[in-house]
Amino acid sequence: MAERAAFFYAPGTLMAPQVLHRVCYGSSKPPAYQSGLLTVRPAILPSYERHRVRHADYPAIIPHAHSAVRGTVVTGLTDADIWRLDIFEGDDYERVTVTAKILVEVGDETGKGNVQGEEVRVETYVWIAGEEMLEKGEWDFAEFQKEKIGRWIGEEGEPEYAEVDDAVKAQSYDPTGGRGMNGHITNALEGQTASQGVLKNVI
Repeated sequence: MAERAAFFYAPGTLMAPQVLHRVCYGSSKPPAYQSGLLTVRPAILPSYERHRVRHADYPAIIPHAHSAVRGTVVTGLTDADIWRLDIFEGDDYERVTVTAKILVEVGDETGKGNVQGEEVRVETYVWIAGEEMLEKGEWDFAEFQKEKIGRWIGEEGEPEYAEVDDAVKAQSYDPTGGRGMNGHITNALEGQTASQGVLKNVI
């Protein structure tokens, strides 16, 4: 099964590891053997600009010839992860394939000091619900992390993932390939980890 790669634009909710993990693995704090499957690298996406979505905790990007958006390229995603992400993003976004550039050195917020490296083909989510729904200002990721992350993780955040969870439950098979919560791979690895912990304690 081929790995998938995606560009998530900073600042954005999926830039928060807790949110990405909750979508892909069903837990905002997955064990290391799950979270370690993903590789995250800083990157820039040319020919797009980012806006704040009105009355929302998340941003959106739209095409713009003379702009660029900084974010991260995440590799190690599976078809099942993308399936979950599609549901999470919803109908206001369209998943498209774009070319991002890996940053070998990250500069300041204006882009000064950025050193670009290789180009990579990735998927990302572009806003299609109308530009009238977007504000001109940027979305403040620091503010989100400080004041609003609680809306997306823990018990308070669970409603944000209901559509993804319901879709998974409705499947007659496990679309995560055993990697999600209660998947056979996850359960086996957790059992193995627990056994190793018992052995360590005995020794």
